[in-house]
Amino acid sequence: MSSEANLLPLIVEPEQLAEHLDAPSLLIIDVPMRGDSYTGGHVPGAVFLDKARLMRGEGEVPNREPSVEQLSALFSDLGLTRDTHVVAYDDEGGGWAGRLLWTLELIGHTRYSYLNGGIHAWRAAGQPLATEASAPNPSDYEAELLTPEVLIERDEIAERLGEKGFAVWDARSPAEYRGKKGDNKHLGHIPGAVNLEWTQAMDPERGLRLRDYAELITELEALGLTPDMEVATHCQSHHRSGFTWLVGRALGFERIRAYAGSWKEWGNRDDNPIEK
Repeated sequence: MSSEANLLPLIVEPEQLAEHLDAPSLLIIDVPMRGDSYTGGHVPGAVFLDKARLMRGEGEVPNREPSVEQLSALFSDLGLTRDTHVVAYDDEGGGWAGRLLWTLELIGHTRYSYLNGGIHAWRAAGQPLATEASAPNPSDYEAELLTPEVLIERDEIAERLGEKGFAVWDARSPAEYRGKKGDNKHLGHIPGAVNLEWTQAMDPERGLRLRDYAELITELEALGLTPDMEVATHCQSHHRSGFTWLVGRALGFERIRAYAGSWKEWGNRDDNPIEK
């Protein structure tokens, strides 16, 4: 992201956002995990987004990226324009917000930020809350997949396993990674994938903000993930890995990509290699 072209940095603190709430180009989007989170108190001016609209919702892998038609309808409903600066947040530390920002990247919209820690950090900072819904101003947005390289497909991952400079970051729980838990046809993990559960990148003592960058870089390097590598991240449905994709971007992983099919696709096929 270019700081000169954007209203706010990629990771924005509550105090920074509070200073820009009246900016005409700003679109704040709340993508809560719990339905009552938005009505219970949200950032003033934030519009509600149903998390289900960030997924295709049909077929054998309903968690795949939405179609171009679905994306056009979604962002038209939200009132997105080429000049809009989006700030996304949620009520769980960044999973759904990260998936939204990844989707914006996919369509080539790079004017976006994440409210660090989401509504938890906003509340903890004593910032104002609104309870009445904010209605977006609809636009006529025609989406295109202008940055398809931010997405990686199953076939490419399978072909590149073991390739130097390429790695897979599994954001699921250790139990899922080890094949001890899950409801897929096959349990385990992609061969060679490294596991750092998404919540391990959050700081519970600071309103679920991202943990110290230097500490995270050190932990990821110990697992074999470095910013110069090309990294594919996934979970079960590219929800938790929405956050790990965002973390990677914040840490300078310029070639971090997301496997939208995730384990929902990989673990339900008979032709994929699996380790436990």
